[in-house]
Amino acid sequence: MKTHLYLKFLIIILLTGCRPEIDEIIKSSIIPRPLSQKIETGSFIFNHDVAIVSEPKLLEVSNYFDLYLKENYNFEFSNNNSSKKITFKIDDSINNDEGYELDVSKNDITIKSKYAKGAFYAVQSLLQLIPLPSSANTFKIACINIKDEPQFKYRGMHLDVGRHFFSVDFIKKYIDLMARLKMNTFHWHLTEDQGWRIEIKKYPKLQEIAAFRNETLIGHYNDQPHQFDGKPYGGFYTQEQIKEVVAYAKTRQVTIIPEIEMPGHSQAAIAAYPELGCTRKQVEVATKWGVFNEVYCPKESTFKFLEDVVDEVVTLFPGKYIHIGGDEAPKTNWKNCAHCQKLIKKEGLKDEHGLQSYFIARMEKYINTKGKQIIGWDEILEGGLAPNATVMSWRGTSGAVQAAKEGHDVILTPGSHCYFDHYQSENENEPLAIGGFLPLEKVYHFNPIPEGLTDKEATYVLGAQGNVWTEYMETEKQVEYMAFPRAVALSEVLWSSPEHKNYSDFIYRLEHYQKQFDLLDVNYANHIYSVKGKLSHVSDRLTYELNTTSSSYPIYYSTDKSFPSKLYSTPITVDTSMHIKAVVLNSKNSALGAIFQQEINLHKGVGATIAIDKEPHPAYNAGGKGALINGISGNNKRYGDREWLGFSGEDIVITIEFESPKNIKKISTRFYNGNGQWIYAPNEIGFSFYLEDGKTINDISILEEKNNLLVNYSYELKSTAVTKLDIIVKNYGIIPEGKQGAGHKAWTFIDEVIIE
Repeated sequence: MKTHLYLKFLIIILLTGCRPEIDEIIKSSIIPRPLSQKIETGSFIFNHDVAIVSEPKLLEVSNYFDLYLKENYNFEFSNNNSSKKITFKIDDSINNDEGYELDVSKNDITIKSKYAKGAFYAVQSLLQLIPLPSSANTFKIACINIKDEPQFKYRGMHLDVGRHFFSVDFIKKYIDLMARLKMNTFHWHLTEDQGWRIEIKKYPKLQEIAAFRNETLIGHYNDQPHQFDGKPYGGFYTQEQIKEVVAYAKTRQVTIIPEIEMPGHSQAAIAAYPELGCTRKQVEVATKWGVFNEVYCPKESTFKFLEDVVDEVVTLFPGKYIHIGGDEAPKTNWKNCAHCQKLIKKEGLKDEHGLQSYFIARMEKYINTKGKQIIGWDEILEGGLAPNATVMSWRGTSGAVQAAKEGHDVILTPGSHCYFDHYQSENENEPLAIGGFLPLEKVYHFNPIPEGLTDKEATYVLGAQGNVWTEYMETEKQVEYMAFPRAVALSEVLWSSPEHKNYSDFIYRLEHYQKQFDLLDVNYANHIYSVKGKLSHVSDRLTYELNTTSSSYPIYYSTDKSFPSKLYSTPITVDTSMHIKAVVLNSKNSALGAIFQQEINLHKGVGATIAIDKEPHPAYNAGGKGALINGISGNNKRYGDREWLGFSGEDIVITIEFESPKNIKKISTRFYNGNGQWIYAPNEIGFSFYLEDGKTINDISILEEKNNLLVNYSYELKSTAVTKLDIIVKNYGIIPEGKQGAGHKAWTFIDEVIIE
């Protein structure tokens, strides 16, 4: 079996038929897009007269390229002093450590770099110039000159193996796919409430107990009541396997950052060693998702345990960083722990948040003695930031801004743009995901430099990372589907200069790139051919517009639930309720993406004037206020599409005004009730109806049944001529103890307001 999967990854670009000075923005298919590239006249022909020459410091990279051609093309370089050469050279004049120059002429290919990593990235671009394997004995590539370097020095991908465990072979494949995108950091999330995945020889119970759970939650966390599969699940990586993966990553210029979570997300370790917790009670390795009260107790014995763990971890990972988590650590047990309260007083700490800061700072100090630095999620800012810590900002960008202003390095990974466990399509048939909505285009338009930073402060932004949390990814294929091609988009965000980014051009190149995913048996999400729709209301005329990201193939549609057969050319007139189906078809009439479906309900609210006294949260306002009365209901499975509006911890008043009085007998809507995402349906709805005769009807209704993910609500009244109405939605309030998100303000998510 071939062990060099990475070397199989090819990208079609710039085949034959070169023209002088072709517009590289339009014609180049390299991803991520190089800083500078010029296509020249002619081509370089690979045949058996070509020799490969390398300076000693670049020999590993040149051997890598040599092996690639042997394994994929059965190609052997000449051993003679050939006139045609591929030469790897050290060039100290190249300023960027990861920069390179690649020059392809008719008789020579020259790769110049300051270090091996630059040469490696040059090879990645060169591999994208080579045509797909064929039966031909020779092949050629266009002459081209590329000068290239990355925008950010930290370009990362994350993988959670705590919720679900993945094989060493898959970890290598994941690293291969990263490296092909010129990403240089793999964040390996190794410990969780649901499983401890790294062998620690001093503590064998971590392998015997913490690495395995009794069963696993079936379906989504928000599904009630919770159900489980009843099957034991688990696994861990031996230290020898860890060393193997680290060595493999090194050959791909990828540094691995291990994450050992503390003080929270530690229930698996506490299940193995109950004395590590505040209660000392026996608990089980978590079998469902969420946040748990079992956290490390800041006792001397706990710190000794964690220091011992660190001692073994640092010998396995040569990189400069150890990620210590620091996120989502409930303070419930600390508040009830006599030792913790005594420690707070002894150390002069303000509260439990100060105790977390004390915990992190103490571990940082020890990790620093090992020659390493810590990274932590942005919660490590609470109570004061440890002196040398790097902050990974996931709850938006405010943590990054705060840390950068304090002179700390930051890595951006906000959920809004970098959480690849979120849904990426509005199609109802998308595989189960945690929630949210993060399409490819949104990833591509991510700016890792947050607003509010000066030029000097922005220098503390090291880069960004895509996160793959695996609660709902049981298989390797599911991981691939969620990670790719969104990781492809992120690679260009982090490598390429902003002024060279162009989404249409990126899609053109991605179409080529996806062919290589097919070659590698990567189960990527093929959403560039997915159909999207938009309802427009202009001059009392309703139309529905269809579009798709790629313009390579036509869209076909129907309005009567039949298979799409009409060629789409202009927006569809909507003069009655209808069910639209649409799909992209190739020349063989085969569907390239999933069938798009949209039900449009022309109720009495459509076309009315709407106002809301509070703005929806920017992350959940894609459809604007008009989404509540446009005749289109939101997704039945998730809340992150254009139709659901989300409000954080606020009462809202929705005002709907009609151009002329409407006889109304029923108002219907629904609320999302995903408690696992801190979303709670309201307890109370108020109404004010402004009648044609000038009178007003006021009423309050209580929502009692809220056990489902979707809470349907309707209010009926005697048919009444109404000119305007107010809907007062009372926020659930502060989430009580014992519920997900306890102590935080609840979110409110509301869908279409249907007026009959």
